[in-house]
Amino acid sequence: MKAEVLSIGTELLLGEIVDTNAAYLAEKLAGLGIDLYFKTTVGDNPGRIIQALEQALDRADLVVTTGGLGPTTDDLTIETIAQYFSEELVVDQPSLEKIEHFFQTRDLKMPESNRKQALRPKNASIIKNSLGTAPGIILEKNGKIVISMPGVPKEMYRMMEETVIPFLESKLSGEQSVITSKTLKLLGLGESSVEEQIMDLMLNQSNPTIAPYAKEYETHLRITAKGKNQEEVRLLIQQTEEMIRERLDRYIYGVDQEKLEHLVAIKLAEKNLTIAVAESCTGGLIAHRLTNIPGISQYLERGVVSYSNEAKMEILGVSPTILEEHGAVSQQTALAMAEGIRRISRTDFGLAVTGIAGPTGGTETKPVGLVYIALSANSGQRWEKYNFSGDRESIKMRSSQMALNMVNNYLEGLQEC
Repeated sequence: MKAEVLSIGTELLLGEIVDTNAAYLAEKLAGLGIDLYFKTTVGDNPGRIIQALEQALDRADLVVTTGGLGPTTDDLTIETIAQYFSEELVVDQPSLEKIEHFFQTRDLKMPESNRKQALRPKNASIIKNSLGTAPGIILEKNGKIVISMPGVPKEMYRMMEETVIPFLESKLSGEQSVITSKTLKLLGLGESSVEEQIMDLMLNQSNPTIAPYAKEYETHLRITAKGKNQEEVRLLIQQTEEMIRERLDRYIYGVDQEKLEHLVAIKLAEKNLTIAVAESCTGGLIAHRLTNIPGISQYLERGVVSYSNEAKMEILGVSPTILEEHGAVSQQTALAMAEGIRRISRTDFGLAVTGIAGPTGGTETKPVGLVYIALSANSGQRWEKYNFSGDRESIKMRSSQMALNMVNNYLEGLQEC
C-alpha cells in the first residue's frame, strides 16, 4: 500500500503553525509497513484542495488528510472530498447529537455553524472524536481510501490510535510489513565527509537504505529497513550499523533520541565521578544542559560563568601572566580555567570553554568563532581548538556540544588526558 499525507490549512503555508501532524503520520504509517512517498500542504481553497487530492490519489492507494474539519467557512475538507467523489453530503445523526451534547454540558449555545461538522459523504464511515467536536471520516471508493481527521494534534493522535491504525491493519490482512529506522548521531564530521566514507554502502544497498543529513550542529545517519517483522528489520539494521561503525565509530556519540548531556550524566553515574564547569563564551549553557538531567546534582558540583578576565583570575586562579601573554581566548587560558575549576570544586574533572561568540570582538589572528575547550583530570589535561561558523547562538551551541563530546569521549575511553 502506498500513501500520501495531505495537510490542509492556510496557516501552515503562512508558517503560523508547524506541521507536526505530518511527521506523526509518517512515523505511524512506516510502522505499518505502508510506503509514504509524498507529503503535501495546501491552503483552505476548494479548487486547490481538489487538485491536491486528485494528484495524491493518482499516485497513492491511501490519502490521509488533516485539518479543515472545523465549523467555519474556510473549513472545507469534507465538502471537497464529497465533491471530488460525487458523494452526497448527509447529516450523521450520532455525530450531531454528540456535538450538541458537547455544548449542552458546558451550558453553551451551539452555533449553527457547528452543525456542518456532522456532515459526511453518504458512503463514508465516521471516525469518532473523543476529545473534540469534529469527527473524521473513512471513505473507500474506486479502489482508493481517503481518511480525514482534524488538525488538532491531540484529537488526531487519539483517532489514529483508536480507529485508523486498527482499520489499516485489517486492510493489510497478512501482507503487513514493518518499516523501521535507526539514526546514528555524529560529531566532528560534516555531511559530505560522512557520505564520502560510506558511499559504497549507500550505492550497493536498497534495504536497508542509508541517508546522511545535517541536523542542527551535527550530522545524522538514518538507516531504514523494511521486513516482515520487527526481528527481521532489527537484524537488517544491525548488520548495516556494524559496517558503518567499522568506519565511523569514533565520530558516533549516540543513536535516535539520545542527547549528549544525558549520555554524559549516565557515564558519570556509572563511574561515580564528579565534574565542575567553567564557562566564558558559552555563558552557562553547558551547565544548563547538564542540569536538565534529573539527579545530576550528585555528579555536577558547580558551574561558574567566568566571563571577564577578573573573574577568571579571582574565581579560577588563572594567572595574570597567562592572560597578558596569551589572551583570554587561548589554549593556555582554557587549560588554566579547567584546572582552576577542578581545584576549587575538588571534583574528578574540570571542563572549561573560552572563545569569541561574535558578531564583534574578532581579530585577524583570533576571528569570531575561535573556541578553546579544555578538560582537566587527575591523569592530566586535554585541550581542543575549533573555528566555528554561524551566529552568536550557533557558536555557543556548537561549543557546548563539542565540550560535552570531549567529556563523553573521555568517559568512554576514546580519548585520554
